[in-house]
Amino acid sequence: MSLPPHKRSALRGAGLPFLPFAKPFLSEAAIEEVVACLRSGWITTGPRVQKFEEMLSNYHGGRRALCLSSATAGLHVALLALKLEEGDEVITTPLTFVATLNTIVLSGGKPVLVDIDPATLNMDVSRIETAITKRTRALMPVHFAGLPCDLDPIYQLAKKHGLRVVEDCAHTIGAEYKGKKLGSFGDIAVMSFHPNKNMTTGEGGAVITDDKDIINAVERLRFHGIDRNAFNRFAKSGSQHYDVAMPGFKYNMMDMQAALGIHQLPELDGFIAKRVTLVKRYMKALKDWPEFILPTAPAYAHKHAWHLFTPRLKNNGRDGFINAMKAENIGIGLHYEAAHIFTWYKDHFGWQLEDFPNALTAGNTICSLPLFPTMTEAEQNRVIAAMRKIFGQA
Repeated sequence: MSLPPHKRSALRGAGLPFLPFAKPFLSEAAIEEVVACLRSGWITTGPRVQKFEEMLSNYHGGRRALCLSSATAGLHVALLALKLEEGDEVITTPLTFVATLNTIVLSGGKPVLVDIDPATLNMDVSRIETAITKRTRALMPVHFAGLPCDLDPIYQLAKKHGLRVVEDCAHTIGAEYKGKKLGSFGDIAVMSFHPNKNMTTGEGGAVITDDKDIINAVERLRFHGIDRNAFNRFAKSGSQHYDVAMPGFKYNMMDMQAALGIHQLPELDGFIAKRVTLVKRYMKALKDWPEFILPTAPAYAHKHAWHLFTPRLKNNGRDGFINAMKAENIGIGLHYEAAHIFTWYKDHFGWQLEDFPNALTAGNTICSLPLFPTMTEAEQNRVIAAMRKIFGQA
């Protein structure tokens, strides 16, 4: 987008504080919990992580929840637990943060991409079966922006071909598919608690599953390969002796992080309800604008977590739009450029830009408007007014 000079000058020095596209809400109780954690002297993995894991388990129907330092760590150890061999393939989407693909590669696998459904921006389930080969080991759907993928056909394909399913739920804690929370059913789900997500522990993530072999592997891999929970080995009831069952990582969550999560999780459904209210206001305000393609809802029953509100610009003017909004002191996110355009992946797998045209188009036109639980109607009105100015709307 190239704005005429009179419009560019009109956007300078708006004089209002910067409005980010995302901002976490931390209650006083959560802050006090962190302070209490610091004063306790136990700040790394300990009783608060244990409590947070129990709360996550209860939230997801009693399935085991294993906390880690990030969702990326969770994806990595979940895939390692599948014991991928060189050349084993994992099918996923090109419209995702690159961590999804990185963890496949770092686990010894080969990412195989399936283009997206342009209506939902999730992996097009009708294309998955043709991508399955004798080397396929797993399917990794990514629930984009908080919208659950259509999971029934994905799990039907997994059963038919003997595959595992690792759901990248980094955007979707609290979302539901046909009346059931993501993570409360299925194979393996990985959640994110990054500050821009629907709930946060600062940084952090969790693997949720009821597969005992996966649970055992994740428990070991997340903390140096040690064969048992080691956080209490220096306590009175603990033992300094332990064994190492496999080489592992330093992927454990700290109690300082879990202290936030203990208070964030009970507020999660309320956070999502506020996001839904804000999204409805965006949809109503922007429904007749010719500049945008707005998100659409699929036919299957679902509850959208609305981690992101991601309209697409029709005329490839995203960079100009983002810069114009910055001049209004409003932050716009870019989630995401299609992963197959990145140099390393193009060079290693020979992907061409036109191989996944729907993801390429979405990645070139998508943007994330400000959306967070403490966002006021006045702040949202400010976003809409700035866009009206930029696009010359009455």
